[in-house]
Amino acid sequence: MNKYVKEFLHRGLLFGGFGPVVVGIVFAILQYTVEGFSLGGTQALLAIISTYLLAFVQAGVTVFNQIEHWSTVKSLLCHFGSLYAAYSVCYVANSWIPFEPMVLVIFTAIFVVMFFAIWIVVYLSVRAASRKFNKTLH
Repeated sequence: MNKYVKEFLHRGLLFGGFGPVVVGIVFAILQYTVEGFSLGGTQALLAIISTYLLAFVQAGVTVFNQIEHWSTVKSLLCHFGSLYAAYSVCYVANSWIPFEPMVLVIFTAIFVVMFFAIWIVVYLSVRAASRKFNKTLH
């Protein structure tokens, strides 16, 4: 098995369980803040399974950034595409966003802006840390 596939599965298994924990916390908050909030068994099961898979994928795809023979652009696009697909499917499957063209356009716009904003902050932070480290070596 490819070392990157193993790493993807390892990271997914390590962190996948955080998805259901987060959805449980959100549902608990909704129960205490939204009058008449209720959740059916099927809805709860779908939310638990889909958020586990979402967290699994989210943790696993970080391996794309460590594939040495991939360009930064290829890594970035694969990471973006995987996360976008996972979030879109999870949100639509759980009816957290309706499957309507305008809603999907708005979701996509927000996702793109947030993904690249986070990526730029991480990139600049790593670059600054690298420069600082390199200065201490010289």
